[in-house]
Amino acid sequence: MRISVVYDNEALDGFCSGWAFSCLVEAHGKKLLFDTGWSGTQLVSNMAKLGVAPKSIDAIFISHDHWDHAGGLAYLLGVTGNIPVFVPCSFSTHLKEEIGKLSKLVEVSDAVEMLPGLFSTGELGSIVKEQSLVVKTDKGNIVVCGCSHPGVENILQKARSFGEVYGIIGGLHGFDNLEALGQLKLLVPCHCTQKKKEIMERFPDASKECKAGTAIEI
Repeated sequence: MRISVVYDNEALDGFCSGWAFSCLVEAHGKKLLFDTGWSGTQLVSNMAKLGVAPKSIDAIFISHDHWDHAGGLAYLLGVTGNIPVFVPCSFSTHLKEEIGKLSKLVEVSDAVEMLPGLFSTGELGSIVKEQSLVVKTDKGNIVVCGCSHPGVENILQKARSFGEVYGIIGGLHGFDNLEALGQLKLLVPCHCTQKKKEIMERFPDASKECKAGTAIEI
């Protein structure tokens, strides 16, 4: 399995950065793009630098409807063509209609296997509803989250219903219960994570940096 950070607040030399998040998950013979950042042009530019052709993507997964996670979707679909897009069913009717004009829209409410070995937690949370991705690997499950609005503990609890969790990557927002990360073998705090420095200092062996252009092999 390989996860490539396509879009983040920070970037390696030569890559575009911005307050946004997107990563490409390559697992079980499929390529799934998790979120699309906010600028489609910057997203596609970073994909090109990673050697990823938009038309090679099998599906797109949108964690929640905030602009910094779904803003690049329309532009990207103009390049990829009509591929499946998995979105929380709580998206507005108008937004789903617009996405459906450009893609094979798939609404997600409950936990579901979207592609072989690739699962959605289903919608979690109340104020901001969000879905996270769970990827099966030989080492355990990898959880990919957008901003963790429903709470990291809740996301991990749901992810464990699919099996043992090996690691987590993505935005952790204001999460500060760092003890809850103690059993994980891989920690990649990205984007909106307010305690990024503390997490990396507390768990140096498990932590990896998150910047656009970073690739992680699992």
